[in-house]
Amino acid sequence: MKYKCLVLDHDDTVVNSTATIHYPSFVEYMKIYRPWIHMSLEEYFALNFDPGVIALFRDICGLSEEEMQQEEQFWKEYVKDHIPSVYAGISEILWRHKREGGLICVSSHSYSDYIRRDYEKGGLPEPDLVFGWDLEPQYRKPDPYSVYEIEKTFQLSPSDLLVVDDLKPGYDMARAAGVDFAAAGWANDVSAIVSFMKKNCDFYFRTVEEFGAFLFGEQSFLKRLPAPGVGGNESRNG
Repeated sequence: MKYKCLVLDHDDTVVNSTATIHYPSFVEYMKIYRPWIHMSLEEYFALNFDPGVIALFRDICGLSEEEMQQEEQFWKEYVKDHIPSVYAGISEILWRHKREGGLICVSSHSYSDYIRRDYEKGGLPEPDLVFGWDLEPQYRKPDPYSVYEIEKTFQLSPSDLLVVDDLKPGYDMARAAGVDFAAAGWANDVSAIVSFMKKNCDFYFRTVEEFGAFLFGEQSFLKRLPAPGVGGNESRNG
């Protein structure tokens, strides 16, 4: 086992959610409260990457603190009624990692309840720890708090952990904590994101299968794995 613990982002790393849920929610909100703002999915991906979601709403869309709370509630209601699909191959990777004695933790900007719901509905193994948006702001990613808590809880060293994320906050968190970072490149093909990740990250994986092959030291490992047998959700929405 290369890494005892996988520290996974959620959106666009484990589940296909920005294109199918978060961006549509953003578009619907802006239609009502900022109808002059129009943003493509690619632009939305790029701005979530840098400068990040808070700066996107506050500095680019011009939302006040009160409006940002309103938008967050709008988003929460939207997410409550929309369950994202799991990327094909993720279920096999996570179940195999667990079978071989590994840990699965989540550090995400989604709410912990929604993360656990998505894992359950997607037929994924229950995460060992979840650190979501419901944390106090100072403890959220990119702060390394979640990594340190994982190390303390399971008595792990930095070399035991691999952070996997599609966006820069995960990269910043991993660097601050001194742990390896793998870029999940399967959610989008935005040139600025791909360029940064390839240049700066320890590992860059264009597909889920590349990631699995790296973890288990096999080529095309997905073709040889049996179905997980737990009702995994392998459908894709794009």
